[in-house]
Amino acid sequence: MKDKRILYVSSEVIPYLPETEISSMSFEVPRMVNNQGGQIRIFMPRFGNINERRHQLHEVIRLSGMNLVINDLDMPLIIKVASVPKERMQVYFIDNEDYFKRKATLTDEDGQLYDDNDERAIFFAKGVIETVKKLNWAPDIIHVHGWLASLLPLYLRNYYGNEPLFAESKIVTSIYNKGFEGELDSEMQTKVLFDGLEDDVVTPLQQPDYAALMKVAIDNSDALIKGSAELPDGVLQHIENADVPVLEYKSKEEFSQAYQDFYLHDVLGEEKED
Repeated sequence: MKDKRILYVSSEVIPYLPETEISSMSFEVPRMVNNQGGQIRIFMPRFGNINERRHQLHEVIRLSGMNLVINDLDMPLIIKVASVPKERMQVYFIDNEDYFKRKATLTDEDGQLYDDNDERAIFFAKGVIETVKKLNWAPDIIHVHGWLASLLPLYLRNYYGNEPLFAESKIVTSIYNKGFEGELDSEMQTKVLFDGLEDDVVTPLQQPDYAALMKVAIDNSDALIKGSAELPDGVLQHIENADVPVLEYKSKEEFSQAYQDFYLHDVLGEEKED
């Protein structure tokens, strides 16, 4: 993995949010690559329940300041950064007062999804890509974790399809069993279409439930990883129908070599050494 550039985009990463299957692998996989001599960048949302003082987040003025248009509204993008203790890894946080100030992640105190989670997903995807453009850092692989990050492959392949920085980048999406009940805003498809994407690439978002978001991510990825031992039937069927390499589920204890081999040979197409 030496000198390979890998961008990790996740809805949750430890130690900034509680340990889950997603937050754990979003930390362990970059750490493995980092220890193998790879170059990594990690991006996640700056949810309001992340303690900025304890984790020593600070704003990166040179990266902040641009506005992203979400459904015809200008939304300011703020970029913050922190260093993972003892790991020589930096995490970039996508922030916005309207979308991420509330003291919770994806649901309110009653467990109800926030009404604007669809717009938060759009903002997160565009915010990550615009920030990486400002960094002028061309990743070999972009590895996506969690449903809030699931629009990133769609935007990279379509909205940013002609962006030279990502011309050689391969998109890998890990699919997890951690979804949500119900649907996001019924106008989600319209909001994505506002960005000029073609109707056929966003058709699943007519009914924006968890399976639909995963299908959109799968359709726009170069390779897939089963991040959970069990997955919803509809999502599993879509994975099996995808004409891309798929890595079967690997636990936290056994993933390291399997992920390296998958990255190098199945995703980047490098020859295996005898």
